Amino acid sequence: MLLTKLGAQEEKKDPEELEQNLVDLEFQVFRMQENVKEISKKWQIIGIEQTKEEKWVIVSIVDDGHACKVMLNDCDSAYRGNWDFSIQAKYENQSTIFIGDIKGEENRGYGSICMDYLKEHAKEQNVQYIKGDLAKRDFDHLDRLIHFYEKHDFDVEVDYDQKYGEIVWNSDY
Repeated sequence: MLLTKLGAQEEKKDPEELEQNLVDLEFQVFRMQENVKEISKKWQIIGIEQTKEEKWVIVSIVDDGHACKVMLNDCDSAYRGNWDFSIQAKYENQSTIFIGDIKGEENRGYGSICMDYLKEHAKEQNVQYIKGDLAKRDFDHLDRLIHFYEKHDFDVEVDYDQKYGEIVWNSDY
């Protein structure tokens, strides 16, 4: 079924566009192979995904039992030791991971990919909750954050007067 839909979409494209898509895909696959080799020397690779823009990315993690970081690298450029997006968190206790920071370019689907992997990692570690704060510095993009967290099944509570909020995800839901 999926292949039929993809085939129907591809039929609507002109030959030059299809050729360019193939060239882009070949380049991404080549870059992915090279990046996987380099990233795996430093981090544990936990997935390869495609973004909403149909770009391939590599997802990796580091977890020392006190803190964990889910990182994402795109396959459009060579890996140079830095990630393109990350969610940084620490273990509050055996049942809770606390998100300290989310860093990287917005509106590319990177946050959703990393959040899905963080939630999966929490389940694998038998961690029931992922929590975080919404700070005063977040209020210039609060609507976007609320949408993001609610999309990922977090409960979001905001005190607009104090410019503070809390997010909680429960793996039992």
